[in-house]
Parts: sequence; C-alpha cells; structure tokens
Amino acid sequence: MSAAKQPPLVVTIDGPAASGKSSTAQMVAARLQMRHLDSGMIYRSVTAARLRGGDAPELWTEQSMLDAAERVALAPGATSFQPRLDGDDCEAEIRGDAVTGTVSLVAKMPLVRAWVNALVRATAAAHEIVVDGRDMGTAVFPDARLKVWLVAEPAERARRRILQRTGRAPGAAELEAEAAELEARDKKDREQTQPAADAVWIDTTGITQEEQVERIVALAEGVR
Repeated sequence: MSAAKQPPLVVTIDGPAASGKSSTAQMVAARLQMRHLDSGMIYRSVTAARLRGGDAPELWTEQSMLDAAERVALAPGATSFQPRLDGDDCEAEIRGDAVTGTVSLVAKMPLVRAWVNALVRATAAAHEIVVDGRDMGTAVFPDARLKVWLVAEPAERARRRILQRTGRAPGAAELEAEAAELEARDKKDREQTQPAADAVWIDTTGITQEEQVERIVALAEGVR
C-alpha cells in the first residue's frame, strides 16, 4: 500500500505586533515559490464590508459581522492572495483609517475568529502557504510542519515601525513613546498571542531581514 499523500505545506509565522511577520512571510513565500496569506487582511476585509453598512461600530453584532463576511473572498495571485469584497479588489479600502480604527473590535469576536480561521484552513487545503498572524501555529494550524515565532526588542520594533511609517530614523523621545505603546499592546495581546510549544524562535533584534528569511527558508526546505 502506498504512503498517504501529505497535505500542502503550511509555514506559520507568529509573533507580537511589529515583529516583521508579514513582510518576512512575503519574502519567505516568494523564495519557496509558495503563496503568502496575511490573516489580518481577512479581518480587515470583513470590517470594510461591515463599514459599508453605515451604522456605528457600537451597534455591530457578531451575527451582523458574519453576514458581512459572506461578501469577502480570497483570490489567489502568483505569490499571495488578494482580498475581494463584493467581487472587487479592496486592498486600498482595507488599509484606510476607518478600517484600521475598528478592526481590533472585529478581531476580538469569537464567531468572527472562527469564520476567519475556517477560511484560512480551507485555503491551506488547496495551496501551499506561508501564513502570518497571532495564533496561526496554535489555534489554526497546530499540526503545521513548520511554526516560527518572531521576536524583537520593543525599541527595535518601534524603530522599524517609525521608519516604515515615516521613512526616517526616529528621535529619542519618539522612539521611547512608540516602544511604550508596543509594550502596552504586548500586554493586551498576551492572551491571544502565545508561541506554539514546538515553534522555532527567531530573535530578529540584531539580524537583517534577509538573514531571518534565509533561516526560515532553510527550515522550511528541511520539512518539505
């Protein structure tokens, strides 16, 4: 009897806010000729769908969010998945201030989380993916062949975030304020954001992004 065929490879990349998960996952996926899936993009798309309804976020219910979610889909591209809302590309819309200001409310809803996780799992059943998020290696893919946990010191994460946002190096006071904000968010997210017991930890504080990508690619090739 022939051996059972393995499911498509899933590489999970989790970690705290601003640890470089998404950009690293994109580069890893390209190197491995897989597709990158940003789980946060799905929450943003559901949020955008609900915002189109026009009523205030404090009136949103989990059922109304699930109704809105039915209008969201993922379209596979060459190296990633593009969000679709009512059949149209919504990338610019989901990165706007309105979505950014309300997506955290949506991401806390248990029924919405279950819906998003089911969509991510269904996508992984048909495609090899590198997926990033907060609990991909624990709640979503506990049996993934490779789980990575990215960490970095708050000051370094703050520096990277400001540089990405402004295109310049931060001043001392600006850096301190951003780092404090990230540490506060870490405490808030701690219940949701925990590493899998078998995750490979990579501290990116003192290494380049290319170095961290090289490490993850080598690990992934070892489990393929």
